[in-house]
Amino acid sequence: MSTRASRLPALLVAGAAGVVTGALYVRLGRFEISEMSMTPTLQPGDYVLVDRGRRPVYRGDIVVFEHPDLPTFYMVKRIVGLPGEDLAIESGSVLIDGIPLSEPWTTDTTGPDGAWVLGAEEAFVLGDARELSSGDSREIGAVPVELLRAKIVFRYWPFARIGPVS
Repeated sequence: MSTRASRLPALLVAGAAGVVTGALYVRLGRFEISEMSMTPTLQPGDYVLVDRGRRPVYRGDIVVFEHPDLPTFYMVKRIVGLPGEDLAIESGSVLIDGIPLSEPWTTDTTGPDGAWVLGAEEAFVLGDARELSSGDSREIGAVPVELLRAKIVFRYWPFARIGPVS
């Protein structure tokens, strides 16, 4: 067997590894949490991996989105309202199409009362720590789905809190 032929498998593996690494680099990103609105799920100083791949919007996803009025200013919140839904906040609870939303990610009451009709390409986002959350949909309105930049999928720092984020 020639030297060139014996190196071919190693070159193929190295090339495939390079392609996979490049694809992951484009799709995955890193993000540092810098504020308290998502506590206790995410805390200031948490470092997370985000998936920038386009996907359907799911209730409960924690997303990084671009502030609608401040381009290049990114925020982190949880999706609670999906495109096309009627969302209301009444007496401390979130209602989706008139039905109270089960929110295992927060123990806070939600206020102030209000109602929103989400468009076909809009999501409603809230922080988990409702009293500490600013810049969520109660203040800025529904967020266009096109401004959702990534879903947070994994915390890699601090070491004691490493693991999937849900």
